[in-house]
Amino acid sequence: MKEPIIKLKTLSHAEGLESPQYMSEGASGMDLRAACPQDQPVELLPGERVLVPTGLCMSIPIGYEAQIRPRSGLAIKSGITCLNTPGTIDADYRGEIQIILINLSSESFLVERGMRIAQMVIQEVKQATLVIEQELDTTMRGSGGFGHTGV
Repeated sequence: MKEPIIKLKTLSHAEGLESPQYMSEGASGMDLRAACPQDQPVELLPGERVLVPTGLCMSIPIGYEAQIRPRSGLAIKSGITCLNTPGTIDADYRGEIQIILINLSSESFLVERGMRIAQMVIQEVKQATLVIEQELDTTMRGSGGFGHTGV
């Protein structure tokens, strides 16, 4: 399978920051960095959520999406995670990528310029055709919901 080409545009408030990159050969996600001003870190109080700019816009090919996911190190060490996870960036979106962070810890946390705050995974997607039917095929599970298959 040919790898997709993602075109990046860097906005002025992200100049000088590293572009998203895979941090190891086997990494699934590219790290995204905070593009807040050097002298104005974003303070995240306990229980608070904020929208953190990355200073990046992207052109993703049709048939792909970018998924925004938390960084496990931030989550376990500081209680910082992403909301709306995984967040989806559609192929036709051209605005700035921003990350919704929340502080689940009991201590304040500073998001500083250049900090790796989330990871982005590129995934292939397909659009489905929906067909309205009066009856559906039957399965062993049927309409069993949450917890239906046991503990």
